[in-house]
Amino acid sequence: MRVDDHAPLALSADDLCLPVYVFEPAVMQAHDFDASHQRFINQSLLELDAALRQRGARLLLLSGNVPEVFEKLHEAIPFSRIVSHEETGNAITYKRDLALKDWTRRKGVEWHEYAQTGVVRRLKSRDHWAGKWLERMTKPIIEAPPRLILPPHLGDFSFSLMPHVVSDKVTQPGGESKAKETLASFLSSRGRNYQKEMSSPVTAEASCSRLSPYITWGNISLKRVYQASRQVKQADWQPSMRSFQSRLWWHCHFMQKLEDEPEIEFHNFSRAYDGLREDEFNPVYFQAWCEGMTGYPFVDACMRSLLQTSWLNFRMRAMLVSFAAYHLWLHWKPCADFLARHFLDYEPGIHYSQFQMQSGVTGINTIRIYSPAKQATEQDPQGHFIRQYVPELANLPTQYLARPELTPPLVQQLYGVRIGVDYPEPIVDEKVALNRAKERIFTLRKTAFAMAEADRVQAKHGSRRT
Repeated sequence: MRVDDHAPLALSADDLCLPVYVFEPAVMQAHDFDASHQRFINQSLLELDAALRQRGARLLLLSGNVPEVFEKLHEAIPFSRIVSHEETGNAITYKRDLALKDWTRRKGVEWHEYAQTGVVRRLKSRDHWAGKWLERMTKPIIEAPPRLILPPHLGDFSFSLMPHVVSDKVTQPGGESKAKETLASFLSSRGRNYQKEMSSPVTAEASCSRLSPYITWGNISLKRVYQASRQVKQADWQPSMRSFQSRLWWHCHFMQKLEDEPEIEFHNFSRAYDGLREDEFNPVYFQAWCEGMTGYPFVDACMRSLLQTSWLNFRMRAMLVSFAAYHLWLHWKPCADFLARHFLDYEPGIHYSQFQMQSGVTGINTIRIYSPAKQATEQDPQGHFIRQYVPELANLPTQYLARPELTPPLVQQLYGVRIGVDYPEPIVDEKVALNRAKERIFTLRKTAFAMAEADRVQAKHGSRRT
């Protein structure tokens, strides 16, 4: 949803060009879609239409099943070619692409798709993938076309109404100009201490790039972001820029996993872990986790912050998932579906890969178990973040915020905070829960089947730096 660095649009500039966006009920009603996503899309489309009108075109908004929509459009305005970017989406969009490909073949319509990230279609091996990524990221930026030519007769098709959105979340606004403003502020001031400040939710809100939703929804290209970051020359910025650029690489690395194996949206990378948690799912634990009512203040603060803003820094996302997987022993799939709706920057390839990695079911990644109290002490030492999002505990002295259940009764009475009444006791005993989780996960990891599966997953999906 941009005009800058958009190969399909630029390549259409010398011929008749009709920009089309289709609102798909199957996508909008899916388990991983939220009103906040739709609001961001609407904002982006309004700005895109304005940019197209400046170039003599307009955006045609349609609604329905994509092959059926294109069938009607083809009857009214015959066309011989569709151009678009490649997409690595969820199972719904993958199925839609297959259906559209079938329609184009039946109708004799050409469909040309162009890469927009480092994800490689029909990749045979991960060897040398990193080199392919760098080659794409260093190609020249494609400038927005100055003029576009609409077909002379659009028939009965007109600018449709956008879906009405009701959302009380305070989120970043969509649009190409907002993406460029965010990039500029990150590379001119906010990003100086990125490497040092990205881990704490107290500092990450400002020091992280905040570009993820704009990249996810296509308001700015990954190539534009990468090349802009390479233009930062100040010596004291370089550690942060190298760290940031590595995360652009990881962005595509994780998306490539879903591209290569779409089934990981539904099943474990390593099939050795099938059945590990699925049959022991505790809905009470899940509900408490979803609501930020686990009795672990830093976990709850992170969840509540996410529910209000649709954003959370990476380390805290990892802690939320790790807590669900190991402390609560929840299967990753329902948790992933829940957070997909609440991440404004939800990118399926990254989302499901990371969820499985943090849940310990890839078979090839280090098992990472976060201590919420330790994270609170390290990342929120003054308790500002906890007090902001868990106001029930705001009056407690800082020394008790990480583990309020240890607050002496007299202190609770003195500060007007009753643990177990105003704020829940810990939903599980951390020591007992983690001992059980470690015993089960590491025992399984040592089995012959798990080791064989690890070799298979590493060969197919493991990272290579060349």
